[in-house]
Amino acid sequence: MTDLERAVEATLFASEEAMTVVELAKHLGDAENGAIRDALSVLAESYAKRGVNLVERGKRWHFETAPDLAHLLRREKEQVRRLSRAGTEVLAIIAYHEPVSRAEIESIRGVQTAKGTLDVLLEAGWVRVAGRRDVPGRPVIYATTPEFLDHFGLTSRRDLPGIDELRAAGLLDPVDDAYDELTQSGSDEGEAAEEARAEEKSD
Repeated sequence: MTDLERAVEATLFASEEAMTVVELAKHLGDAENGAIRDALSVLAESYAKRGVNLVERGKRWHFETAPDLAHLLRREKEQVRRLSRAGTEVLAIIAYHEPVSRAEIESIRGVQTAKGTLDVLLEAGWVRVAGRRDVPGRPVIYATTPEFLDHFGLTSRRDLPGIDELRAAGLLDPVDDAYDELTQSGSDEGEAAEEARAEEKSD
């Protein structure tokens, strides 16, 4: 193990918060970012099969207990909290379209969003206020947090599943699928009727 790898390891181990490559470089005396990334890659591979893993979440690095051993460290009974359907929809919209305002969320959902729904997501630490939109009224805009990525095991938002993956996993509302099929069917019937009328005129 090189001196830089040892230094990065010690810094992350002692840090109370996850750190970016830039923060690590500055802390270690302006080391080159590329060298820091190389050291992180080596360390992540080295820790991959240990009881503690080095992981990246939202471009920030930290040590965490290996997922298969997490149950050994739990000393309190976990309280299962399930998001409501509205909460799940709002979280998904924010994750896929961030940053978004409440009005934009409501436009996508087609219904009003209760303030309590956003409050639950903010309290859970999965959503944060990301500033204000530079338009009349300057509405608040929302985005996801590193805690959201960490909870769902994502390195970045690029790891979010696509629509085909969601449909394959059965996570899309079957009513939506049925509506799409009905709409397509209606479109096909309309085209067939137009063709029939055109043929009658030509006769």
